[in-house]
Amino acid sequence: MDILKQRLRGLNLGGWFSQVDCIEEKDPQGFPGFCKHAEIFIIEQDLEQIKNWNFNHVRLPIDYFNFFKGENLEQDKLAFELLDKAVEKILNAGLALILDLHKCPGHDFHQGTLGGAQPLFTDAKCKEAAKKIWSVLAERYGGKDGILLEILNEPVAPNAKTWNEVKDEFFWLIRKYAPKAPIVVGSNMWNNPAEFKNLAPLEDDNVLYSFHSYQPVIFTHQKAGWIPEPYFNQSRSWPGTYAPPQNKDITITLPIEDGAWDKNRLRSTMENALEFRAKYNVPVACNEFGVYVQVERQSQLNWLRDFTSLLREAGIGFSYWNYKNLDFGIISIGESLHKDLPQYGNTERMDKELAEMLGAA
Repeated sequence: MDILKQRLRGLNLGGWFSQVDCIEEKDPQGFPGFCKHAEIFIIEQDLEQIKNWNFNHVRLPIDYFNFFKGENLEQDKLAFELLDKAVEKILNAGLALILDLHKCPGHDFHQGTLGGAQPLFTDAKCKEAAKKIWSVLAERYGGKDGILLEILNEPVAPNAKTWNEVKDEFFWLIRKYAPKAPIVVGSNMWNNPAEFKNLAPLEDDNVLYSFHSYQPVIFTHQKAGWIPEPYFNQSRSWPGTYAPPQNKDITITLPIEDGAWDKNRLRSTMENALEFRAKYNVPVACNEFGVYVQVERQSQLNWLRDFTSLLREAGIGFSYWNYKNLDFGIISIGESLHKDLPQYGNTERMDKELAEMLGAA
């Protein structure tokens, strides 16, 4: 299965082996514990459904601490057995798999939004710990046909030079243990497509370059509970014109991205990634995008239609965030905040309109 010769079209399986604490937080009484959760959160029928929706892959984020314990990063045998079974089920369903190291020692994409340097880029011990993790993952899964290995989710390095050096170091370590596996390399600053102007390509022809798109965040993440700034707690439509903050002295850690937004401006956010693809003749994909499910429904669908049509027009592959739960899911189960949303008003609690749109993208 040479997945890089196809246009990637798929879904993220976040919440299965990553951000499990967020799943538990939404439904603490119904949460069965990590191991049982891993057995029942995504089952064969889910993967068959994804395949029947005309997708060709899934992206599987994992958080390192679910599999490696203590200072010595001892492997958790049961956790790895559960991951082995998940990988087998995915591949048996006829889906390719992006294995994404979502959180590693010294790096947390969400903590990166709060300011301050990520220790992965300043502490040699963190870097060596992360490399130890990749040596295990690459050796265990890198030889399987249909698996792509993603170095790091949403890197937040202090500058482009640092990220280029670190991603090169990790890439060649992974390549040592997985000589034939496609490796996924993202751009700096949360996989920002603008950062492709600073991304150095690798001398390897088995690489997928990745960006994420939630632009503008003041629209796609409006009123999200994990973003404390009042400026983001406002209703905004799509397309629309968004005013800058009135209080110029407030501290805002996320991009403001005010002004007029429509499909054309959204297209412009991908220009650097498209130029990178053309210049180096390499595959590029958008491995995360989405709109918070509490956003006014018509505006949510307007943005998603605009963005998926741009991906289709440009021939860019994608992985939608997210298949199930985590405030962006096609399916929402046990998320009390979203229990009355009309898109989930069916027995499957499935946003069928969104599933159909993505399946045709």
